Amino acid sequence: MNNKQPNKKGPQDNKQTIIIFIIVTLLTLAAMTFFSSLLMHARSQKITYDKFIELVEEDKVKAVEITSTQINIEPKEQPSEFMDIVYYTGVLNDEELIPLLKEHHVKFDGEIPDSSSTILDIIFIYVLPLVLIWIMFSFIMRRMSKGSGGVMGVGKNTAKVYMDKETGVTFKDVAGQDEAKESLQEVVDFLHNPRKYMAIGAKLPKGALLVGPPGTGKTLLAKAVAGEAKVPFFSLAGSDFVEMFVGVGASRVRDLFKEAQKNAPCIIFIDEIDAIGKSRDSRYGGNDEREQTLNQLLSEMDGFDTSKGILILAATNRPEILDKALLRPGRFDRRIIVDKPDLKGRLEVLKVHSKDVLMDDSVDLEEIAMATSGAVGSDLANMINEAAILAVKNGRQYVNQSDLFESVEVVIAGKEKKDRILSEKEKRTVAYHEVGHALVTALLKDAEPVQKITIVPRTMGSLGYVMQVPEEEKYLMTKDELLARLVTYFGGRAAEELVFGTITTGASNDIEQATNLARSMVTRFGMSDKFGLMALETVESQYLDGRSVLNCGEETAAQIDSEVMAILKDCYKQAKALLSENRKAMDAIAGFLYEKETITGKQFMEIFNQVRESGKTEETEETAEEPPTES
Repeated sequence: MNNKQPNKKGPQDNKQTIIIFIIVTLLTLAAMTFFSSLLMHARSQKITYDKFIELVEEDKVKAVEITSTQINIEPKEQPSEFMDIVYYTGVLNDEELIPLLKEHHVKFDGEIPDSSSTILDIIFIYVLPLVLIWIMFSFIMRRMSKGSGGVMGVGKNTAKVYMDKETGVTFKDVAGQDEAKESLQEVVDFLHNPRKYMAIGAKLPKGALLVGPPGTGKTLLAKAVAGEAKVPFFSLAGSDFVEMFVGVGASRVRDLFKEAQKNAPCIIFIDEIDAIGKSRDSRYGGNDEREQTLNQLLSEMDGFDTSKGILILAATNRPEILDKALLRPGRFDRRIIVDKPDLKGRLEVLKVHSKDVLMDDSVDLEEIAMATSGAVGSDLANMINEAAILAVKNGRQYVNQSDLFESVEVVIAGKEKKDRILSEKEKRTVAYHEVGHALVTALLKDAEPVQKITIVPRTMGSLGYVMQVPEEEKYLMTKDELLARLVTYFGGRAAEELVFGTITTGASNDIEQATNLARSMVTRFGMSDKFGLMALETVESQYLDGRSVLNCGEETAAQIDSEVMAILKDCYKQAKALLSENRKAMDAIAGFLYEKETITGKQFMEIFNQVRESGKTEETEETAEEPPTES
């Protein structure tokens, strides 16, 4: 049942509306009078009586109208083709005027007062436009005040109230966030059974801050809390409070908490709270409206009684910029991390999103979960949907494993760009480049196994790629594993140089990722012999772009660059040496990939092992043919 609260207008709101109507009416009347007089002045022009007689004698007058106060003169020729000009002059007791007009054949007439015409003029010129303006203004005001609680909605809260049936979300619909659900389950139980906790002296936490990367399900969790607790759920975004006028945000905060106290127990959810909760430190820039809104929010959070059952949930992916006063206990008592799911979590998310999708018996969601390391809930939901669309596109009624793997590639690298046709030379170069990556991976013991190699261009810019799937979920990486990853990054560039004697722009992304990883090894992971355990960088916005900031002087920064360069050079030499020693295998796999365009990890390893076995056989035969040496 939708329990959207009706907007109630008080006497103050009605008074404001009446005042605005009166002001608009007066301004409209003044404008109409001004423009009417301006138009009349432009169409009529006063002349002297003797000038009027002169015009009649010169036969320049077509007709005249004699009224009690003036004589209106219509000339035969108008001075302007865009507007008819009417001259007028005063009335004199001139007995010769009528004979003169007859003599020059001028039409003349007198004025007959018509009260009905005057009334109609007033109605059409003044009353009717005013009525239309009032009707239009009333319609606009009603539309703008509808759902926002007052004139133009200024200062009123824009919260939406949801009940259980409206959200339709419970903890069963949230997967991969067991720790977050456990923390919020306690809050839900408190709202259901407050006496059990109050008996021991416990108090309901005032607020809980949901922190994590985009797409991990923070808003979904908040809706699930409302669905489980079955209490009113006020949902707003932080930007809903901020307006152009200073003081409006603070007024909306007051109205929000006033409405929440009427509906207690309830939950208030503020999404993207960093829009109003940004630190008041001048480092991030000041804003009077935002700071007043934040001050009001802090005051309201201190002022309401937790025994009534009001809980504030907020979500952000930028906790480092939030004001310290907002994060202290007594306001947001709990910080709940909603991080990227692990292998088990990804498997649960895939199961949740695939429960309504028709799956083939061959589908192995655990294999998909293993291949999507680092993916968040929204990515996995998108992959399931893309797989279902792909199955329908191919005329199947069930989603199979190949659809799921293709959807993983679509989300990560984009769709196949079939209209991009590479020349034979470029296609051969890309084939060797990708085989270089894969071959180095196979030769290094600390590298992840290859799942697929393709040289089909993708819409996100890649001309080909190697898909690697880890054998197990890892939370720590050793120095040897990181160095193996660096060598793998340089396998493509090393293969190009070995085979073609030149290099291309295809390794730009590999070089960028390798440089970032090597820099992190030196500045953050303490894996440099030169700097040892010294931390030289800190990470900002860890839940967004993960940007790093150096904490050292210019001289040290130059030494860091030299150290990173040395690590990258060593890894490139190692990649080049490995490929040079296995040139036959690289040529064989690259030729097969050039023809097929896409090969699986299994096919790759079969060719690789065949070449190695044949190489060993040749070495054995050569050794057997050598004559025995005399002792």
